[in-house]
Amino acid sequence: MNLNELKAAIVAAGVVGAGGAGFPTAFKYTEDADTLIINAAECEPLLYTDYYIMKREMAKVVGAAEVIMDACKMSHGYLSLKKHTAERLNLTEGQKLSEKLFVKVLPNVYPMGDEVVLIYETIHKVITPGSLPISAGVVVNNVETLYNIYEAVYGGHPVTEKWLTVGGNIPNGCVLKAYIGTPVSELLDKLSVSVPEDHVLIDGGPAMGRIINPATAVITKTTKSLLVLPKTIPAIISKLTNDELSMKRAASACCSCSRCTDLCPRHLLGYSLEPHKAIRAASAGEIDPQLYTNAQLCCACGVCEIAACCHGLSPKKVFANIKGLMAKNRIRYQHDGSPVTPDPDRDYRMLPSDRFMQMLGVARFDKGVPVFLKDFELMPTRIVIGMKQHVGAPASPAVKVGDFVCAADLIGKAADGISANLHSSIDGKVLASTDREIVIGN
Repeated sequence: MNLNELKAAIVAAGVVGAGGAGFPTAFKYTEDADTLIINAAECEPLLYTDYYIMKREMAKVVGAAEVIMDACKMSHGYLSLKKHTAERLNLTEGQKLSEKLFVKVLPNVYPMGDEVVLIYETIHKVITPGSLPISAGVVVNNVETLYNIYEAVYGGHPVTEKWLTVGGNIPNGCVLKAYIGTPVSELLDKLSVSVPEDHVLIDGGPAMGRIINPATAVITKTTKSLLVLPKTIPAIISKLTNDELSMKRAASACCSCSRCTDLCPRHLLGYSLEPHKAIRAASAGEIDPQLYTNAQLCCACGVCEIAACCHGLSPKKVFANIKGLMAKNRIRYQHDGSPVTPDPDRDYRMLPSDRFMQMLGVARFDKGVPVFLKDFELMPTRIVIGMKQHVGAPASPAVKVGDFVCAADLIGKAADGISANLHSSIDGKVLASTDREIVIGN
């Protein structure tokens, strides 16, 4: 299969980054790429989705990697995963999985799943600040993305299902596959899982995930997990603290200790990212153009607010506000060409995953590898497919109210440029069709 054929199959199937970013995958591939890195770091605590994909479907992950490397004429690739996951899967450093694909065992530190950190730990290259991995000849794909590519290339199957972890403060966590568009409320009911008043439901990991409303949320292409967590733990307190209060705290409590900068994973790689200066400037109303554009280098990992600050301040939220302002005004970070050199103390400042889990307040909810519900099937009464489940332009409705569609039928056509196709995950009748979403039911 050549590169154009591969990209066509991926586009037709609507494959996007399944790790949470949602970037339309076909746009990543070029003959300029030399290295494929499969992101199997499963960065955040309590998540076991990628672990089970590798445990049950490793042949498909490797098969997709081979197709990609051959089509792009890549010389080699790596399956990069943390040490504890490698041990569970009986994989070892340098193990050969195929002719050009090898195992890379990563240290158990957070945030190992960040692309910039992952690339450095895997091949010891620092991506130039503000640049994409392809600038260094690297393509990074999540494990589930590779699984979806295999299904698209060898089975012609579009993306209609999602692997996800259900966990947190519940009696029995699990990993399962659900139809995209399934109402979260129906899924939780099927599993006999409730969200108490003093808890919230998180879509994603405890550090970087977002709070969702279980009554209205649905499973999307980027849903990685559903976690039920108390409002009183540090991970959730930071999410519930509004931006205005964060700024007031910054103005009154920041002691300029610079610990947030000392522990910032991207600062440790040599990026000109200094959270302590940003929070000081923002709280004082100072305007420093370079400091503000540097905010775009933040990966929002949360180390600064959860692990570094002893006053409960959130440089991450300050950066998020600045990034929003920069995007609104179409201002982009521009690297000045200066050398980027990792901090010589980096290895001693990286944050162990177990320690971070304790800081988040979720350690007591990690009960080991949860069960995989291989026979789980929930046929939802209806599905809701949002037209924008990906980076780029939203898809356009390809069906109208009253149409009958079958599972895998195209219902949302990708827009020109960066966008992605959408498909129905069930058989049913189109109950609503707007530029925002399509509803299908019986």
